[in-house]
Amino acid sequence: MTDYRISEAARLLGVSDDTVRRWTESGSLPTTDGSPRRIPGDALAAHAVALADAASDPLDQLSSARNRFVGLVTRVQIDGLMAQVDVQSGPHRVVSLMSAEAARELALEPGSLAVAVVKATTVVIETPKE
Repeated sequence: MTDYRISEAARLLGVSDDTVRRWTESGSLPTTDGSPRRIPGDALAAHAVALADAASDPLDQLSSARNRFVGLVTRVQIDGLMAQVDVQSGPHRVVSLMSAEAARELALEPGSLAVAVVKATTVVIETPKE
C-alpha cells in the first residue's frame, strides 16, 4: 500500500503541514507506526473525499453536473468578444473561456464567489443570486 509523508499529504490536500499534523494528533487521520510518521494512501484518499464533501455550494439549485468547483475568481481578462475567467478552488485553478457579454452580466471580478461547473471540455461559471 502507498503511504505519504505529512508534507506530501498536505500538498495533496491543499492545506499546511501543521493542519495535517493536527489531524493526525487528533486521530482523524491515521498514521503508520514508523518514523517518520506516514499516512496510509487509502486513509488520505478517504479524508480528501470527506473534505471535498464539506465544501458547500452557495447556489440553491439542482444540477446534473458532478464536477463543481466552489472558489474565488482570481482573474478576468476581457478582450473583444471573449473573456477568460480564472477560478481558484482550493489547490485547483479552473479556467473558463466565455463571451465578454456573459462575464459582464455575471459581474465577475477578482474576489467574486463562483462555482465552476466542468462538463466534458466546457467550463461554466455560475454565481449566487443576490
